[in-house]
Amino acid sequence: MEMKSTHALTATALNKNIETLSPPPIPLVKAWLDAYSGGAGPIIDLSQAVPNYPPHPKLRAELAKITEDLSVYGYGPIEGENELRDVYAQNVSTLYKAEINADHTLITSGCNQAFVTAIMTIAKAGDQILLSNPFYFNHETSMEMLGIEVGRFDLNAEQALVPDLNSIEDAIEDNTRAIALVSPNNPTGAVYSADLLDKIFDLCQRRGIWLILDETYRDFLSGKDARPHNLFSKENWQETLIQLYSFSKSFCIPGLRLGAIVAGRDAVMQMGKVMDNIQICAPRPPQLAIARLMDDLKTWREENRQEIQNRSDAMIGAMRQAPTWEIVAIGAYFSYIRHPYPNKTSIEVAEALAKDCGLLTIPGEFFGDGQQQFLRFAFANEEVAAIKEIPERLKYIKF
Repeated sequence: MEMKSTHALTATALNKNIETLSPPPIPLVKAWLDAYSGGAGPIIDLSQAVPNYPPHPKLRAELAKITEDLSVYGYGPIEGENELRDVYAQNVSTLYKAEINADHTLITSGCNQAFVTAIMTIAKAGDQILLSNPFYFNHETSMEMLGIEVGRFDLNAEQALVPDLNSIEDAIEDNTRAIALVSPNNPTGAVYSADLLDKIFDLCQRRGIWLILDETYRDFLSGKDARPHNLFSKENWQETLIQLYSFSKSFCIPGLRLGAIVAGRDAVMQMGKVMDNIQICAPRPPQLAIARLMDDLKTWREENRQEIQNRSDAMIGAMRQAPTWEIVAIGAYFSYIRHPYPNKTSIEVAEALAKDCGLLTIPGEFFGDGQQQFLRFAFANEEVAAIKEIPERLKYIKF
């Protein structure tokens, strides 16, 4: 006799931590361009932080050469290729004038994965990590997926969106495991001084929590800020600091997904357990290519840094011609702009800019609470000539 199920016919349940997340923002804002007629001119894309120039020919050639080596199609070391770990450790040691060894490093598949690896290593569901408000949205969503509580401390637009030490300390709770900072900041572009980072490190050390410092855009700091901080020279830094980095922007390889972590040996060993479960090893060809060419491409990378600085200067000059739009903070790849429509949300303004002006930006509301008056302009995506067109484009908005 056939047995019938007693279960009601209902939809199979999904992870509520995922279901409640907002959709990825970049595809959402790019969809607004479907309604753009083209009347204002070619699209100016200031949305996603992607270099619009190609990798160096030497790097492309080295990648092609490496892919002919059949051994790279097998698994590599979990913590990363020894060749790259050695070279990157030397690079960090030179930049920060500190002694960093290969076993302080771990190579990941992009900096987003570096962040996930770090937070999974130091926090569990129910623990808290503090983010600034506004924050990089993938940091928030990564934590929410894992059930890690998102704590926040506000950045004040009247203080150029630089963290206030007292606000950070006030936000620390009993279950706080870490403070996560991004400098130069995404989304604001604000650069945190070495003195401020030193004080935040001391606070973390005193309170027994981690400082996760995402320095994805550090290679685009101006010459005077080229050494971002002295934290690797601090006593027992290994017990407090976890630094994140991305090769994607500096070497123009975002699609190849390559990032890095610098941390204490014990932390790196534990992170290897996470990597073994979520990736096993980062892509091997770009690891080997970067390791062999990091020093050779120094001049090219400096030229790119100067080009991004030129675009930053162009952004400042352009917005001076649109005085009702205010740059609140700017640095590396980003500027955070206050729009002049107090009765409109940032989503409404960004959508109108896309549909009316062919100007693609990210609404501030995607980066946190209370950001309705702000937009992120990722000026590094476009050349100087396009950036100079922004004031004229803003006139096309239909409000």
